[in-house]
Amino acid sequence: MGDESRLAAVVALAQGMAAAHSSRETWRAAAGGARRALGGSFAALSVWERELGRLRVLVNVGELAEGEEEYPEDESYPVHQFAEITEFLHERWAGGGEPDAWVETAQGPEEGRAGYCHQRVAALRRRGRGCCVVAPIVLHGRAWGELYVARPVGEPVFGRADADFATVLASVVAAGIAQTERLEEARRLAFTDSLTGLANRRAVDARLDEAVELHRRDGAVVSLVVCDVNGLKRVNDTLGHSVGDRLLERFGTVLSLCGAMLPGALAARLGGDEFCLLAVGPSADEVVKAADEVCRRAVELDIGDGVACGVASTQDPIGPVRSARRLFRLADAAQYRAKAERAAHPVVAGREGPDDPVVRLADEPSREADGERRRFRGRHAPG
Repeated sequence: MGDESRLAAVVALAQGMAAAHSSRETWRAAAGGARRALGGSFAALSVWERELGRLRVLVNVGELAEGEEEYPEDESYPVHQFAEITEFLHERWAGGGEPDAWVETAQGPEEGRAGYCHQRVAALRRRGRGCCVVAPIVLHGRAWGELYVARPVGEPVFGRADADFATVLASVVAAGIAQTERLEEARRLAFTDSLTGLANRRAVDARLDEAVELHRRDGAVVSLVVCDVNGLKRVNDTLGHSVGDRLLERFGTVLSLCGAMLPGALAARLGGDEFCLLAVGPSADEVVKAADEVCRRAVELDIGDGVACGVASTQDPIGPVRSARRLFRLADAAQYRAKAERAAHPVVAGREGPDDPVVRLADEPSREADGERRRFRGRHAPG
């Protein structure tokens, strides 16, 4: 491959990774781009999980051997079996060397060359591959993992020039992975409450819109619990805002623990003293049980005055739910009533008969009711 062709391959690899929208797409673009650039039949991208002492395969692309999967659930190898990934970087690179790629063949190490990788040689033979080139990936100054490209038996064996080119490709892959990590961190922060670590209002809005659409299309049960922490203002005024923040953090932990009772539930802080749980799938009674546990545990906190909880579920007699706005209004109205009555248990919309006061308050916001109820802020305010 000439210099122009290799430059084009590097550009294609970088562009493919830049166009990815998720980590999985990034991994696949990295392995696939490197396979094409090096003329391989197979490529894999692996990450070094230091805490577990293993190399875990993230993606396999190209001609897969028996037992190989594109995105393996748990294809991993003890790192001591592939000691060069650590020894090379810790000894040679730390001593001033470069994290260069190297070549392995099914015939074993070249004469006079220390062979770290008899496992790789055995794997090449077992899978009908004649040679491979392995390039360490270094991210933020530390070994991150490796890029592996192989050719079948009968194809030309990788040479020194291929290994040097693989080193260049690995650096491009590292830059692409770093960019993806930065974008994913930005997305995570955009949908996370900084104080409690729970989801934020933006995340709830997006998930609830999807959930209601799923309910309308497939009849999925969608339930929303809206909680208001009692006594936050008193705590802030008498004990200070740092103690108030601790109350919110501790209640966030309570909400997260109770939300774990509902598979896939989203625990979120909406802002101020307002929190919510969004569940898709569990029955209304299961959600009410979890909300009741939230109320019980909140009372046991050594600061604050418990919590007011309102529940609205599409499984209860609340009428058609065609929008996220309506379900939010119902849960908010139930929470308002729980607050007004100092209820020790959740108030559930639709469970007081055909003229349920919570449903009426949510759906018929008269001038008097508008002045009485606490309107939900933002896009889900009555309208």
